[in-house]
Amino acid sequence: MTQSLLRPFVIAWQFLTAIPVARSCDDPEPWELAASMGWYPLVGLILGLILAFSDLLLGQWFSDHVVNGLLLVILIVLTRGLHQDGLADTLDGLAGGRSPAERLAIMRDGRIGAIGATGLILVLGLKYAGLTDLPDEGRMAVLLCVPAVGRWAIVISAVSAPYARAEGGLAQPFVAHLSSRHLLGATALLSLALLWAIGPLGAVGCLAVPGLATYGMTRFARRLFGGITGDTLGAVNEIAELLFLIVVPIFLGLP
Repeated sequence: MTQSLLRPFVIAWQFLTAIPVARSCDDPEPWELAASMGWYPLVGLILGLILAFSDLLLGQWFSDHVVNGLLLVILIVLTRGLHQDGLADTLDGLAGGRSPAERLAIMRDGRIGAIGATGLILVLGLKYAGLTDLPDEGRMAVLLCVPAVGRWAIVISAVSAPYARAEGGLAQPFVAHLSSRHLLGATALLSLALLWAIGPLGAVGCLAVPGLATYGMTRFARRLFGGITGDTLGAVNEIAELLFLIVVPIFLGLP
């Protein structure tokens, strides 16, 4: 029983990170792939714990600016650049295609275009600015929650639209059996973390801003791509993390 409960979490961990855990979760069932998305925020919290620990460790030797840059590098390495690749591909598809089919075809191309590269640089630069602007009080709690917010946004997007590619793709097996039950579990996990980190008012605000933005981006993807793909989910993760970093200092100041 315990093993069956842990399998979806291990599946989520192995898909979202570059850190191998076990081979026993090879060939997962479709329902296990869907259930794994309910654990995405927990994977994000563990990644956030690594970021918070790295911040404490690196801060003993390097300046704040260098530490903030290294934190971005660490998160990208831990996740194989999965979401950054999705963001760049999504922007290239939006810039180069005139129809959903053309946009999806461009996103299949492994090469990065000028728009994708520019957008990726801008998002990473703004994330760096957001990290730099974090107050010392509450910084550790925010670092813990940043990756969790992005991975929660993935679940919102995945449950809100059909998969765009008729021939299937990397994310299609995950979203095929996804339901609101999985989203509720993911939301509960993240809500508890945010309540502890920034209090009730901050938790509501930091759920609302990325959540509404994610819903809007998903509707946009449905209209321009015909639905969501693994690339659009990666883009959602990056934008949700960025928005959280931008707005969280406002809510940290609330009583």
